[in-house]
Amino acid sequence: MRKFERTDAVAAALEMANVDTDQIIPARFLWRARADGYGHLLFNDLRANPDGSPKADFPLNQAPTKAAGILVAGKNFGCGSSREHAVWALDDAGIRVVIAPSFGDIFFNNSMKNGLLPIVLPEARCAELRAALARNPGARLVVDLEAQTVTGPVGVNDGQGEDHFDIDPFRKQLLLAGMDDITFTLSQADAIASFEGKFDADMPWLAKG
Repeated sequence: MRKFERTDAVAAALEMANVDTDQIIPARFLWRARADGYGHLLFNDLRANPDGSPKADFPLNQAPTKAAGILVAGKNFGCGSSREHAVWALDDAGIRVVIAPSFGDIFFNNSMKNGLLPIVLPEARCAELRAALARNPGARLVVDLEAQTVTGPVGVNDGQGEDHFDIDPFRKQLLLAGMDDITFTLSQADAIASFEGKFDADMPWLAKG
């Protein structure tokens, strides 16, 4: 998993609430291997017409925000099914941060485990940011995980500010170190072995079983 420390990136506004995981990555694409990549399929049915041509009004199809690294969305982003592929699609498309008033619980946890940072800000502030980004296509936001701040939009005259966000301290530690749950557990191998050795010594009758 990639470390997350700080990102300074173009931000795109997605003026939609209740974006579910099937909208993020439609179920018919889930047969693909992780290594094959999902980025080009992100929001497939929202950003493409039935004939496959891009919808000109979708923000990630527009030149200033096509390569956005930060997405500012509406409430309940990532609701729906538990598919981890939704996070993979965002990450493969280069999006490292999603800012929203609220998230689907499973999506939120999957994001943390894959190095994508979900940030919760008040609904009014998210709306203000989306409006400022819509008025200033290509504007950037700066996200600093260590400081737990979102700064920007940078270089525009409206919507600017510095917002503080909350994050679980343990999840923050893992993101900064670039560690998922498995790599963290493996990093504790010596402590686990020491515990198991003491456990066996204290209760040998259980070890024999």
